[in-house]
Amino acid sequence: MNLPGMTIVFDNDPGLPGFPTLWGFAAVIQTPARIVLFDTGSNGRALLKNMAALQLPPAAVDLLFLSHPHWDHIGGLDSFLEVNPRATVVVHDGFSKHLIQDLRALCGEVRVVGPEPQPLAPGIFSTGVFDSEPPEQALILDIDGLTAAISGCAHPGMERIVERAKTFLGKPVEWAIGGFHLMYADAAAIARAMASLQHLGVEYVVPTHCTGDEAREAFRRAYGERCLLGGVGRRIEFGQWQNSRGAHDAP
Repeated sequence: MNLPGMTIVFDNDPGLPGFPTLWGFAAVIQTPARIVLFDTGSNGRALLKNMAALQLPPAAVDLLFLSHPHWDHIGGLDSFLEVNPRATVVVHDGFSKHLIQDLRALCGEVRVVGPEPQPLAPGIFSTGVFDSEPPEQALILDIDGLTAAISGCAHPGMERIVERAKTFLGKPVEWAIGGFHLMYADAAAIARAMASLQHLGVEYVVPTHCTGDEAREAFRRAYGERCLLGGVGRRIEFGQWQNSRGAHDAP
């Protein structure tokens, strides 16, 4: 079993000491087939500095996946492409047509995703773009028994993202990761979102970025040790948790 790992390289939530916390989100996902940069945060200098400190060279990234066109998720785009102009950039058709056209001259390839789920590489998929405001896509992983949905802000709702991923894969999605966009939600809305994810079969959560302190604490109470800390610098070794689950569930 060769499971991927994920490192949060940009976040407004604190993680490891010594990393700046600026508003936004980005993560590097290392899989057997590809290395993916998911979003770019709001500041390119901070993004590249964090990647260097975490020994994650930008030149090694194959796919740059952009969830939606808000400034706190594409602010580091130019800085990244200056040091890695060969990467494939994955956007969706809710992005500006002018931006998409400009990107074609700045990177190796541009892939534009429509409303249907789309394979990007072995075990890596886009959910397809949701009709949210703004339009947003999320990333699906299905690798060696690992299933995960990774969001930038989850403007459509994390439960909608997980539900689409589950329907597409034909099996439960065990991990829900990223911004859950519950920072302005009241306690009832947070409880509904959490109950929906539990009903869908989500076993592990990594709520960060725009999730909000109240929602993050509610997930921590509900999921216990299966609610993992986010924050810039944090690394998730999926294999460690899959093995832990197997040991815990064994008779």
